[in-house]
Amino acid sequence: MIRITGLRVPPGTGEEALRHKAAALAGVEPQEFQSFAIVRRSVDARKKSAIAVDYAVEVSASPAAEARCLRRCKQAQRVEVLPVFQPILGEEPLRGRPVVVGMGPAGLFAALELAKHGYRPVVWERGGDVETRTRAVEGFFAGGPLSLQDNVQFGEGGAGTFSDGKLTNRGKDPLSHEVLAQLVEAGAPPDILYQHRGHVGTDRLRAILPNLRRRLVAMGGEVYFHTCLSGIAVQNGRLCGVLREDGLCWDTRAVILAIGHSARDTLEGLWSQGLALEAKPCAMGVRIEHLQAWLDRLQYGELAGHPDLGAADYQLSVTMDSRSVYTFCMCPGGSVVNASSEVGRLCVNGMSLHARDGVQCNSALVCQVFPQEYGEGGPLAGMYFQRRLEEAAFCAGGGRAAPAQRVEDFLRQRSTRGFGSVRPTIATGAVPLNLWKVLPGRIAAQLATALPRLDAKLPGFADGDAVMTGVETRTSSTVRMPRGEDGCSVSVDGLYPAGEGAGYAGGIVSSAVDGIRQARKLMARFAPPDGGAEEADYGLFK
Repeated sequence: MIRITGLRVPPGTGEEALRHKAAALAGVEPQEFQSFAIVRRSVDARKKSAIAVDYAVEVSASPAAEARCLRRCKQAQRVEVLPVFQPILGEEPLRGRPVVVGMGPAGLFAALELAKHGYRPVVWERGGDVETRTRAVEGFFAGGPLSLQDNVQFGEGGAGTFSDGKLTNRGKDPLSHEVLAQLVEAGAPPDILYQHRGHVGTDRLRAILPNLRRRLVAMGGEVYFHTCLSGIAVQNGRLCGVLREDGLCWDTRAVILAIGHSARDTLEGLWSQGLALEAKPCAMGVRIEHLQAWLDRLQYGELAGHPDLGAADYQLSVTMDSRSVYTFCMCPGGSVVNASSEVGRLCVNGMSLHARDGVQCNSALVCQVFPQEYGEGGPLAGMYFQRRLEEAAFCAGGGRAAPAQRVEDFLRQRSTRGFGSVRPTIATGAVPLNLWKVLPGRIAAQLATALPRLDAKLPGFADGDAVMTGVETRTSSTVRMPRGEDGCSVSVDGLYPAGEGAGYAGGIVSSAVDGIRQARKLMARFAPPDGGAEEADYGLFK
């Protein structure tokens, strides 16, 4: 197999023309390619007068043709076809089936990996299936009550379900490609396999998740929705069961703990039981909105709106006093959403559909916050810091509405009276005010200092009519669950923390990859459950 990189073509170039260009570079005829696949695609818009689409492809041909290609083409290199992963399963008896707590990306892909190799996992998810969850979220956006079980944070698919569905493709990590391939098999667009910043969109994710669930069940997995972990049973440092809210305990010796970054009550319960936790840095701030047409013109010039380029995006950062202020989770053609999961607290996130055809774009604009700034609370201090910000936002907005401010007013530290060309998109409403009275002073000051510097990188970013909506607090977990080389918690043998909530990932793909890795560590130790007499004693007990 040969990889050819640096295939620069004008926007709109079809696959057949790309195939001919690759053949010309390789010094072969197009028909000599026995296989041809796009493996990487990105837009190079550095020169507005010469915007190009940059491809990498992988081809196969006869040995003679491949040797000729390698001699003639400096952009070609041989790539190794990796064998299909075949785990070496452990020998320690598992006594029943492993439990996976949480059905976000980490938990879902951990469960799929276990099921694929005969471990028949049991999955607990505190929220509902995606259909139930979608009805609850849409009802909340339309003026209904906040569900504490089914919301933007909790339920099948995790927090990423109500997002842009961005899939950072780390091309050198085979597990990343494996995650993307499973999503494509479940109905995701095939181009996520090679797009530099592929995305699925909230609408497509809602259709994909039931397909993944059905695959899990078909392989022997079992899913319990609206089932919340209330604690763990431990004897002599060894896990022996997990507890439900109704007081029942599920007898198990192996649990993958993938609770996500917002299961705060669960974290408090685990900390009270002695689970090892440590505070970690995070980032907090606001969502900033602009007109998508401005960004398209700025990035693509006369080609703005070209169907092969799509909606433009950006990624910005500046460092001041050893602290970063940066944009995160940018949603082209999207909207801001109320991402609250607790009564009396309000936070926001960004969301877009697959088409990314909304009038405005938005991104988190956040500042690094370090553990020493959290205040009291031990390893959970960051969580309490988040709560204080969310309570301030809830009070400032009067409940459902989010506090929002024009950038010009924010820079002048004055209250916003009304909005201009950019208007808040958050469905639950926005209240114009002064975010300096909501955000901690240091965070507000850092954002104000950073805005002109970011504007110098992306002219118009600090436009006076751009809208900032607060507060963005759930960028990542403020807690890490330390684990050893075997994947287990350093304080509870048999408990495998995974994903973003455990402090080891930061997005859909990286969380799914961490879930797979933790599943493989579990499998390397334990033998699959045999389903025989031993399993008769396994299950729920008081």
